[in-house]
Amino acid sequence: MNDSSWGAPAGTGFGGPDQGPAPAGPAYEGRQAAQTRPMPIASDVPAGDNQDDHDRGAAQPSGPLFRDETPHEHPQEPMSSPSQPAPAPSPRQKPRQKKSAGRDLGAAIGVGVGLGAVIIASLFIWKPAFVGVIAVAVVVGLWELTSRLQERKGIKAPLVPLAVGGAAMVVAGYVRGAEGAWVAMALTALAVLVWRMTEPPEGYLKDVTAGVFAAFYVPFLATFVAMLLTADDGPQRVLTFLVLTVVSDTGAYAVGWRFGKHKLAPRISPGKTREGLVGAVAFAMAAGALCMQFLIDGGTWWQGLLLGLAVAASATLGDLGESMIKRDLGIKDMGTLLPGHGGIMDRLDSLLPTAPVVWLLLVLFVGSG
Repeated sequence: MNDSSWGAPAGTGFGGPDQGPAPAGPAYEGRQAAQTRPMPIASDVPAGDNQDDHDRGAAQPSGPLFRDETPHEHPQEPMSSPSQPAPAPSPRQKPRQKKSAGRDLGAAIGVGVGLGAVIIASLFIWKPAFVGVIAVAVVVGLWELTSRLQERKGIKAPLVPLAVGGAAMVVAGYVRGAEGAWVAMALTALAVLVWRMTEPPEGYLKDVTAGVFAAFYVPFLATFVAMLLTADDGPQRVLTFLVLTVVSDTGAYAVGWRFGKHKLAPRISPGKTREGLVGAVAFAMAAGALCMQFLIDGGTWWQGLLLGLAVAASATLGDLGESMIKRDLGIKDMGTLLPGHGGIMDRLDSLLPTAPVVWLLLVLFVGSG
């Protein structure tokens, strides 16, 4: 091997023929140089937890690579031989990550407080105003559901007859009770079938099927909230329905977030746990006993325990039902209208199937009022 192979021209040093002997020292004598270990390049330095550890190892090769070596105390101590490689530095322990709620809790709380204020104000000031709130929520929920069906599945459920029929269904339930709700439901389904006839027949069956499903799932179930309002203590019944559903969801979240280990339905909703379900039942039963004892005319605490148990079950099934729909559509939320919550349908998921359960149990316990 000649000198030019190291990148230096012949006769310019490194023991070349035009100069005298190379200066003494271990860095220049061939025999001693063979006994020293070359400085490690970046790829020889063990990587740490991230790229910054790797970069620091490459940028500071003269640092304390050995446990028993301090650069300032032993500056002339030779490095270890290749047969005894330096032990890799112990990886830096990663800080324990805290559980995350998965949403913007500040925005979620703010939106929840705002919605609660609107609901309470309309509920106790003027009953028809609250019926209007239900109708608006129904129309927005139908818009979200039909939009996601068309975007993800190409299903064109007709929105116009659904929105008009849905609002009419809520009003009919408030004015005429269950009979009016069923009649409005039948007319809405008929309107969906006729409206879809104005377009080509391809996809007719899936479009009208989705339309009838949407009419039942959103406005018809919401009609039972309007029917709760018709009783003499209607505002108290609606408030009991809302409080128990919210408390059930809150109990499930709080207990599941803190103690949840066993999945409830991992294929449908991986975040839900059996411990969360226990929390939902406990919180709802406690709230039910209080509400039936102090809010509902003629109610007793033991009826509240049964009501809370039923609400926890229906709210959980309703949440899982919409999770099933969203998994089939391949989406996380039905919309983005409510910051921290998603869409209107993401808030109605547990309320809709709970409304007929609460209405029926209150009728059985204390009558229709």
